[in-house]
Amino acid sequence: MNTTTATHQHDSRCLDLFKKLSEYIDQELDEVTCKQIEQHLENCSPCRACLETLKTTAGLCHRIEEASVPTSLSNRLKKMIFELTY
Repeated sequence: MNTTTATHQHDSRCLDLFKKLSEYIDQELDEVTCKQIEQHLENCSPCRACLETLKTTAGLCHRIEEASVPTSLSNRLKKMIFELTY
């Protein structure tokens, strides 16, 4: 086991970074924020692993073809939701 991972504590910097990872991947953040994230990632292997996992997951999602849900299933789900909320 990697000692860095074993002793890693998710401090507020890690949590702040986690909240911004999607925007970071999509290049929606300003340059200063990107630099801060990159500096953190240089020293935090768990956050780097999280970033790589998120990139992989996003890549897989982009490749999935959209498929329609069968009408009968859609109607059953809508009925269940209605019954749960009313």
